[in-house]
Amino acid sequence: MGSVTGAVLKTLLLLSTPNWNRVLAGNSHDCDDPLVSALSQASFSSSSELSSSHGPGFARLNRRDGAGGWSPLVSNKYQWLQIDLGERMEITAVATQGGYGSSNWVTSYLLMFSDSGRNWKQYRQEDSIWGFSGNANADSVVYYRLQPSIKARFLRFIPLEWNPKGRIGMRIEVFGCAYRSEVVDLDGKSCLLYRFDQKSLSPIKDIISLKFKTMQSDGILLHREGQNGDHITLELRRGKLFLVINSGEAKLPSTHVPISLTLGSLLDDQHWHSVLIQRLGKQVNFTVDEHRRRFHAQGEISYLHLDYEISFGGIPAPGKSVSFPHKHFHGCLENLYYNGVDVIDLAKQQNPQIIIMGHVLFSCSEPQSVPVTFLSPRSYLALPDSSGEDEVSATFQFRTWNKEGLLLFSELQLLSGGLLLFLNDGKLKLNLYHPGKLPSDITAGVGLNDGQWHSISLSAKRSYLSVAVDGQVASASPSLGPEQIYSGGTYYFGGCPDNSFGSKCKSPLGGFQGCMRLISISHKMVDLISVQQESLGNFSNLQIDSCGITDRCLPNYCEHGGQCSQSWDTFHCNCTNTGYRGATCHNSIYEQSCEAYKHRGNTSGFYYIDADGSGPLEPFLLYCNMTETAWTIIQHNGSDVTRVRNTNPENPYAGLFEYVASMEQLQATVNRAEHCEQELTYYCKKSRLVNKEDGTPLSWWVGRTNETQTYWGGSLPDPQKCTCGLEGNCIDSQYYCNCDADRNEWTNDTGFLSYKEHLPVTKIVITDTGRPHSAAAYKLGPLLCRGDTPAVVAFSFDVGNGPFEISVQSPTHFSDNQWHHVRVERNTKEASVQVDQLSPRTQPAPADGHVLLQLNSQLFVGGTATRQRGFLGCIRSLQLNGMALDLEERAKVTPGVEPGCRGHCSSYGRLCHNGGKCREKPSGFSCDCTSSAFAGPFCSDEISAYFGSGSSVIYNFQENYSLSKNSSSHAASFHGDMRLSRETIKFSFRTTRTPSLLLYVNSFYKEYLSVIIAKNGSLQIRYKLNRYQEPDVVNFDFKNMADGQLHHIKINREEAVVFVEIDEKARRQVHLASGTELSAVRSLVLGRILEHSDVDQETALAGAQGFLGCLSAVQVSHVVPLKAALHHSRPAPITISGHVTESSCVAQAGTDATSRERTHSFADHSGARDDREPVTNTIKSDSAVIGGLIAVVIFILLCIAAIAVCIYQQKRLYRRNEAKRSENVASAEAVLKSELNIQNAVSENQKEYFF
Repeated sequence: MGSVTGAVLKTLLLLSTPNWNRVLAGNSHDCDDPLVSALSQASFSSSSELSSSHGPGFARLNRRDGAGGWSPLVSNKYQWLQIDLGERMEITAVATQGGYGSSNWVTSYLLMFSDSGRNWKQYRQEDSIWGFSGNANADSVVYYRLQPSIKARFLRFIPLEWNPKGRIGMRIEVFGCAYRSEVVDLDGKSCLLYRFDQKSLSPIKDIISLKFKTMQSDGILLHREGQNGDHITLELRRGKLFLVINSGEAKLPSTHVPISLTLGSLLDDQHWHSVLIQRLGKQVNFTVDEHRRRFHAQGEISYLHLDYEISFGGIPAPGKSVSFPHKHFHGCLENLYYNGVDVIDLAKQQNPQIIIMGHVLFSCSEPQSVPVTFLSPRSYLALPDSSGEDEVSATFQFRTWNKEGLLLFSELQLLSGGLLLFLNDGKLKLNLYHPGKLPSDITAGVGLNDGQWHSISLSAKRSYLSVAVDGQVASASPSLGPEQIYSGGTYYFGGCPDNSFGSKCKSPLGGFQGCMRLISISHKMVDLISVQQESLGNFSNLQIDSCGITDRCLPNYCEHGGQCSQSWDTFHCNCTNTGYRGATCHNSIYEQSCEAYKHRGNTSGFYYIDADGSGPLEPFLLYCNMTETAWTIIQHNGSDVTRVRNTNPENPYAGLFEYVASMEQLQATVNRAEHCEQELTYYCKKSRLVNKEDGTPLSWWVGRTNETQTYWGGSLPDPQKCTCGLEGNCIDSQYYCNCDADRNEWTNDTGFLSYKEHLPVTKIVITDTGRPHSAAAYKLGPLLCRGDTPAVVAFSFDVGNGPFEISVQSPTHFSDNQWHHVRVERNTKEASVQVDQLSPRTQPAPADGHVLLQLNSQLFVGGTATRQRGFLGCIRSLQLNGMALDLEERAKVTPGVEPGCRGHCSSYGRLCHNGGKCREKPSGFSCDCTSSAFAGPFCSDEISAYFGSGSSVIYNFQENYSLSKNSSSHAASFHGDMRLSRETIKFSFRTTRTPSLLLYVNSFYKEYLSVIIAKNGSLQIRYKLNRYQEPDVVNFDFKNMADGQLHHIKINREEAVVFVEIDEKARRQVHLASGTELSAVRSLVLGRILEHSDVDQETALAGAQGFLGCLSAVQVSHVVPLKAALHHSRPAPITISGHVTESSCVAQAGTDATSRERTHSFADHSGARDDREPVTNTIKSDSAVIGGLIAVVIFILLCIAAIAVCIYQQKRLYRRNEAKRSENVASAEAVLKSELNIQNAVSENQKEYFF
């Protein structure tokens, strides 16, 4: 694999190309003129120069003047090369070379820009904090196109790395063009008021564009309002822009919330930021720099009643009643356009439409603030204090994202102590210590790691210590008593130097990472430029004259509502209560379907489903019915029968269905499913579906495509046909639907709609119930889906300008247990995907971006750690660029991956419990529970039965000895001449009666096995394997087994050795003396022995009493008698006597038998139905039911007493269920049911009823 990986990486290297195509960088005009070549020597400057011939003026591209380029005196990361373009220019590209004919070149660098030569800002490509890749030799030229372009006067190149065998050497060129703009400077008290012609404006459209720069974190940029409360406001708050649109005419004021869009961060950095606002009716686009938000408003904001004036920079007081606190903007505005009008130009021309309020300048002043960036925890700035005063005094401002870090340390003379100012959990702490005394602590501020500028003022003089945060004095306390405080002479900001410097500086929580500015010591401002020039103080790992803070939560990479928090180096996502997990809340914690939950071993129940996985749709709750197939059941609000009357084509009835999920969630669920269906029943009495005269539909339904559908059953949309028409069994063969016969009696058309593209049903329309005696009703079942359908293969890649994806859609599903061939290719011209023999999909290569991919990670096959679901299945014959990869060898050492291809059961066979066998299916697996005493999708549902007094279950292996020799049934191994020398018996029971017979197996040779509870409550296992000897008895008398608790028995015999385990605790092994074989097995009895048997006295006594209680999971080798008795999946030689009902032995003792019976229902499906019965299970004739019951009871009274008891029990159960069902019938259903009583009484002899 190593050689393959090496070949792949060589193929995927990023190539630097001199054939740079000067494509326009987002400009509408040519802007690629060389700007450096014509500059004078004075326009170049640098941190230092190696010699006069290595000065910055020799740094022109392709020139050989001087030594052939610029080189600094010392090659380190604090060197820089700067150019002054004379005025602000638009810069679209840069190019670099090394020193001519030398070994001096730079391999990576940062590009900084500024308007004033102060307060530099780093240019970042695609939000990356890394710099540009430089040169690999002295003479080749490396170009970089800048997207977006830079508008600046000064550029600074800062080398990061250089040729290790040489030194820093650079020649440069900059490409661009002149930049023209209109600027206005507002002082925080002034603003511009623009009054415009009302005829020229649209009330539903606004387009506003501008640029701004400021050092203030708050201020109004623009405001327009009306007399009734309507307004549009753009406001800077805490360095972020808020666009607020408020409609004063909201119809529901109590629920009305103004539109508020937020964009940007750290916008108070004294650099230009662009803003674009586009409003067209309810659609609002808001763009700040390269970030954009779109919003489609709800309600009444498409028409705003606004005055014909707008203010910029503040809200003028006269005539304005502003209901929110506001502050004027302090800074510069540039290229301010309102609906195409240049507002600043009008102000310069003193146009009467512009009212200038306060003092404004038409040039932008540049505050000469010099920030400093502490890049790492090892950064520090050491500054001397030469005042000699008897106090410690310092002020400064800082901003950071980190909760901890040292801000300031000062050693105190005479006291051998020190003063520490540091951040701890976002709070400011001041600690003053000296030997022999307890330290003095002051805590101030909270949440100071919010990225905002905070001002600190520290004073320690004589015996008092005070600190102020943002102008608020936190506390002042006595410090040291009468001693005088003298500074130690050096202030350490941000951190401490190594101990090798001999400093006593302490940093308990690590260094500070962030920015500082306006540093003052002993009431004297520090000149940080002198520090940069190494003429003042000392520093390490700083970036002076620049604040390099970035907001790593903008854009917010935390998906699905995850909360983003950050430190200086990284960001974190809090995914609590989102339903997702992972570093960016990308991976859903929920499965995409019930099928996936089944693969995890889950049983039936309510589950959250995330239909699109890691996509934008939220999870929703639904019911999963885990039978052999995992069914997804999505309910709606119209599951009851709904009655409709008095409608006609002019006055139709429309029934709407609202589901527990949104339409987008439903669509994703249906698209993913292999099969979906929905049962729709239309009950009719003289109510047609189609007008037989002209074929016009009289009733129809609408699905998610919002199209009218006139078919009422089947998987294909066959118009105006019902299920009976497809099957050819309508009540009138002239029509394709029962209801179209237009009879004056109730009938119905019922069918399963299974054409996925039309599901789910969202509306039903009925128009033919306006005639005399005409009525209709309808009932829609839940949406049912099963299976997963991978039918798309997608190929995605990113060559440097955003992700691309090509996909192939298959008309059939890939989950068909067949091999599929995939071929993907990407070259410099195009990318393509082909699957099997389907038509290939091709995507032309983008015009820009890297020529070749630059990939440096491992090759993942089948999934990665960041994907929500990996591949489930088999992959073979993987070739990469023609080289075959040995997947089988890698699979041997990779957890969760196995060599070879054995299907689903190799991965999920463990989910089949209690002897269930895993069976492969085309789209998954199923558990075969035939030989298990359990049922359910995973053979984990116990099959239990309650035995009433005198009842029994008899499993007959053979009626007589001679018929058994060639039997192929499950009992064949017990038959004929075969001698049974071993058996495994497992069961559980609960009872309070003694004696009791739990299990009895007999043979034609008067041999037997019995498991009984004796009179004293002990458990006895009796083997009689020789008719001429007394039985062997295994007796467990350590406790009373008839205690009403659930007990588990396990018996395993191998010839004469018997191993018994009770409740997984008591274990015993015995040797039988009566024999080793049980021959010619006849029957297995649970409960009472009904016929005379030649058995011992204890077994006979227990057999006469039988068993009263609950038996569960009975299995004798491969025979499961309770399953054969209670689950009639196939004919079985079973005889049931007395009262035996399915129950649950887990229930508490003493509960009624019928209350323990479990009923398993499947959504709204209820078995076989009579198509001619108006409303199955809910719209039934009570009179017909009662009449049928009476007739049956009379007949039953003539039968034997045992059968009468059984029928009586069934009758009780039926009546109770019927009563419960009737309580839940809707009012419309009850009315329809009473009306049907009359009709059904007449036609009673035509109906069949099942009891």
